[in-house]
Amino acid sequence: MAQNLQLDQEAADRIWGRRAPLTVEIGSGQGENVVAAARRHPERNYLALEVYRPGLAHTMLMAGKEGLTNLRLAQVNASDLLEHLAVNLVDELWTFFPDPWPKTKHHKRRLIQPALADAVVSCLQVGGLWRIATDIEDYALHIHEVLDNHPGLRNLGNRTVRLPLGHVGKGTAAMAEDMPHGDFVESKRFEGRIVTNFERKGMQAGRTIHDLTYQAVAVG
Repeated sequence: MAQNLQLDQEAADRIWGRRAPLTVEIGSGQGENVVAAARRHPERNYLALEVYRPGLAHTMLMAGKEGLTNLRLAQVNASDLLEHLAVNLVDELWTFFPDPWPKTKHHKRRLIQPALADAVVSCLQVGGLWRIATDIEDYALHIHEVLDNHPGLRNLGNRTVRLPLGHVGKGTAAMAEDMPHGDFVESKRFEGRIVTNFERKGMQAGRTIHDLTYQAVAVG
């Protein structure tokens, strides 16, 4: 995308052929969630962001079978696109089960970082929601560390969970049980997220699903 090009409301209206609340999914994978949502909510517009072509192809096939007209796809790194979205353009943003980068030395590659949070806050409407899910306990801790104190976000969690206060990685996860733990606030499961094969495998492996919901708030 050209450096001076921005996806604003006028451009969005042209792309979807109408004006409607916009949901953006970062890392749409095989497309199960975004296609199901677009089918259930034809009154909303959806944009699926994914870097892997096979996932986008699968999403296109499903959307085509459903005859969906409210879904658009982009093969792009989310961080490269979000900075070009106009302020207050997005009503909801989803990040479901991002790559955990399990090795400790790779944690810095995780998608949810302060720079991405700033970009999300910029494009979300005030009152808009960022819905996140992960089945990796250490990633849940990482999300809390990055987002809970962000001035442009409010954690809308309604239940308390206990997490280890230290980070672990692949091969050291067992150490988490002996670490000091602290209380964090998370959300009940987002009813709009279907159970995908990926999530089902995580639950079968005994992993806990962490749902987090953040609301964009006015700053200053």
